Amino acid sequence: MPTARGGSTEVCPTRSRGVLHAEAAGGHLEKEVKGIMEVLIGIDPHKATNAVAAVDEGGKLIELVTFTTNRAGLRLLERWGKRFEKRRWAVEGSGGLGRPVAQHLVSAGERVVDVPPKLSARLRLLSAGNERKNDTLDAVYTALAALRGERLAEVLEEDQASVLRMLSERREDLLRERTRTLNRLHQLLCDLLPGGASGKLSADRAARMLRRVRPRSAPGRTRRQLASDLLRDVRRASIVGSPNSTIESRLLSRTRPRTSPRYTVSVPS
Repeated sequence: MPTARGGSTEVCPTRSRGVLHAEAAGGHLEKEVKGIMEVLIGIDPHKATNAVAAVDEGGKLIELVTFTTNRAGLRLLERWGKRFEKRRWAVEGSGGLGRPVAQHLVSAGERVVDVPPKLSARLRLLSAGNERKNDTLDAVYTALAALRGERLAEVLEEDQASVLRMLSERREDLLRERTRTLNRLHQLLCDLLPGGASGKLSADRAARMLRRVRPRSAPGRTRRQLASDLLRDVRRASIVGSPNSTIESRLLSRTRPRTSPRYTVSVPS
């Protein structure tokens, strides 16, 4: 368990690599914890580290700790929080940069609430007079914002609805990419074919057009090669690749009734 020297910013030599910095707010931490009814732990997430601050019900700072965001750091964070018998977690932006740490805690059975970045920024403005972020104190502001906020959303463990949302977003990305690629392909076909390529363009129709094109000049041959490459891209974007299809079938089969049709994510060719 990571420990801190009372009132010191020095990291103990025996501290695990997952803990980058710890600072107790005076005295020995164990003595402070005994008299606390509930501890609110605020987390300010970053790409490489999670800044963590523990405050009591009155808003008094107990300890500041910084953990790495890798697997070892998340395990150490969870273990560190268990020293507080009655605890609640507050993560800034649990739907964005704070998603990994929030989901790790929720899956471990912890109570976690989401603190919108604007809420902690407002508190930072009132407390410090500006909205500039401070890695050392932002976790404190997150905890205080959750302490004073009454209608913060509870973070729930991701379920099948999250899976369907991700698959839907993937399908929309494929549709947009396919449309952009078809537009580029249409422009090349207009340059290659006399009179251009009128009407609705599909991958099969573009393939038939390309088979009739036999340019003699170097620019024409280059345009035909580029059109062939774009045609392959259109077909690739029309069907979700086999790795994604495998993931989809495994995840969706857990909740799909046996009599329901198979759900696939694809776009028209």
